[in-house]
Amino acid sequence: MAYGFLDIAITPSVRAAQAANGADIWTGFRGHRESDRFTDAESAFIAARDSFYMATVSETGWPYVQHRGGAVGFLRMLDDKTLACPDFRGNRQYISVGNLGANDRACLFLMDYPHRERLKIYAHVEIRSLSDDPELAAKLIAPGYKAKVERSLIFHLQTFDWNCPQHITPRFTEAELTEMLASLHERTEKLQAENDRLRAMLAEK
Repeated sequence: MAYGFLDIAITPSVRAAQAANGADIWTGFRGHRESDRFTDAESAFIAARDSFYMATVSETGWPYVQHRGGAVGFLRMLDDKTLACPDFRGNRQYISVGNLGANDRACLFLMDYPHRERLKIYAHVEIRSLSDDPELAAKLIAPGYKAKVERSLIFHLQTFDWNCPQHITPRFTEAELTEMLASLHERTEKLQAENDRLRAMLAEK
């Protein structure tokens, strides 16, 4: 029996915590679950994201979580086991880059708040300079997005898992709200125009 993501995530101390809390995550499990290659479902989900969270671990053993954002689709699938994204210049602390130089393991959280979906990814991260692979760098640069790209980050998939929607609070971007409220704005404009017409008619009497 194998379940990629949990095979990595569940350690002896985790099993001890599960036992202490009466949890049996294998109840109802139906055998091997393929999670070492992205399918069309993951591909579509990843392509629609404009941000993700990345966790790395420092040489002191402390975890560090960083938010990564960009234009929709800035995290790109190169093949069914590989993702890549541009590493934009930020506050120049380079904590994630430094951590990855010592330990290339990372965990990514990709969130879709409106639909309450969450994709977790374990990956080995390769840092590649722009000059070493200008073809890849050109693919990752989004025209019109105002940011300086310093390097490329390549994520070699180890395994992934989907989370349940429990406790994910729906949140919406400005663009999503604009689309959702378009019909309401149209109706409001029609009502305003009708109100203005009626006011004008009353003023003429």
